[in-house]
Amino acid sequence: MVVDPLGRIAHANADCETLLNLSERAMLGQPLASILRSPRDPASRDDHGFAAFDTEIELARGGRVRADFIEAAVADHPGWRTITLHHAATSRRMGHSADRASAARAAVGAAAMLAHEIKNPLSGIRGAAQLLGRSGSAEGEELTTLIVTEVDRIAALIDRMQDFTDTRPLKLVPENIYPLLDHARRVALAGFAANMTIEERFDPSLPPVLGDRDAILQVILNLLKNACEAMAGQPDARVTLATAYRHGMAVSAGPGRPRRPLPIEICVIDNGPGAPPDIAEHLFDPFISGKPEGQGLGLALVDKLVRDMGGIIQYTREGSPEATVFRILLPRGQ
Repeated sequence: MVVDPLGRIAHANADCETLLNLSERAMLGQPLASILRSPRDPASRDDHGFAAFDTEIELARGGRVRADFIEAAVADHPGWRTITLHHAATSRRMGHSADRASAARAAVGAAAMLAHEIKNPLSGIRGAAQLLGRSGSAEGEELTTLIVTEVDRIAALIDRMQDFTDTRPLKLVPENIYPLLDHARRVALAGFAANMTIEERFDPSLPPVLGDRDAILQVILNLLKNACEAMAGQPDARVTLATAYRHGMAVSAGPGRPRRPLPIEICVIDNGPGAPPDIAEHLFDPFISGKPEGQGLGLALVDKLVRDMGGIIQYTREGSPEATVFRILLPRGQ
């Protein structure tokens, strides 16, 4: 909806009418407060935007709706505002739902059990194969090499599962994000992104982020690697690292708890085809992958690390032409 400088509703689209169960005609000219109670404190209103995700919005006619609430100033019309509502039932864009956290906990338990039960026998199989290889037969050597190779491959997968099951708390300290992003970019260009273009679009005044240095590097490198793999063979492949400070950005920390501010935004953007539509809503769930050879642990680990730092991550397709955006929101370092 669009709100004029006096706080009256000037426009509401069809989706807004459906969500609020009110026609635009009934809302036009009415004060916003007569339609819904904004989660924003009126005393804090300024020229900056405001966002509250997965929050309960009280309707003036009675009842509540759970939605993402985003308020933004209209740049060329001073005093005018747009208010966007995304119904929580159909919007999982911020990637921090209770379902995901529950699925992650279940997967952590399953992965920990598998890692414990599988890794010990694997070492025995590998040792036995090496002993058999000493028999001198060419055919025996070929078969034992195959066994050792496959055992090592499974062991590497188990190692990744153990990374995913690490529940030790991270050491969160204020970090300057720019040296970390520069390091990740240089590592990528020296290896998997050697033939790619990685652009930077930074907010130069970004304050320190509250996070763990190693976790941030692991997250950014994983997202850069995914972007490069998604654009393999694409002649105009381009990745962009972007940062921004989002005033008023906050998310629900849970029922009955105050919203948590997450103003530090880091985006990894690529001009590739994006995730297959049938798995786009589940990209961060464990064991979901769009790659034929993928195990579905990379983005699940990214999501876990971001959540361990008190942040959230989302996947979306934005812009014209459309680009793939992985958006990380983290707390500010005090």
